[in-house]
Amino acid sequence: LTSKLEHSLINYLGVELAPSITRHGVLIDVDGVGILLIGESGIGKSETALELVKRGHRLVADDAVIIKRVTDNRLVGEAPEVIRHLMEIRGVGIINIEHMYGVSAILKSKSVDLIVQMELWDDSKEYDRLGTEEGWLDILDVRVPRIIVPVRPGRNLAIIMEVAARNARLKSMGYNAFNELMERRSNIYK
Repeated sequence: LTSKLEHSLINYLGVELAPSITRHGVLIDVDGVGILLIGESGIGKSETALELVKRGHRLVADDAVIIKRVTDNRLVGEAPEVIRHLMEIRGVGIINIEHMYGVSAILKSKSVDLIVQMELWDDSKEYDRLGTEEGWLDILDVRVPRIIVPVRPGRNLAIIMEVAARNARLKSMGYNAFNELMERRSNIYK
């Protein structure tokens, strides 16, 4: 019993005393991958997260995310207590995700595994179409993979986030579809 208590206390204090920072964004668990949506105010982060919740994924935080470095290479995010489980939808107002969608639609905390930077589509900008540009964002001295997703009317951002989560998981397990494409291409031209 004493060793269990000691272990629990060490874990609790490790999280509570961990270095932390608050970031503007939305944190959502998509198929077990913690995605931090960032971007300018009004870009559609909350609406994208709401669509993901409707599709069975779980909201951690909307608008403000407290991010803690719990180990040398792991970040965990959660909502400030005052806005936990709440979401602002412009034109509708404040909604309570837990009350509206049930307890299975929310999480208290989640690791930050991928950062998706949402930005307005710019026709003059070249966007990564092959997935070869590895982007990173440093938060509390932890490098987190980052992708940039251009936003414009007609793009289904919820599906894009689901695909980004699954692709990030595959990459973390060593699989890269671009590498497979290059291998197939080289086999054709042998």
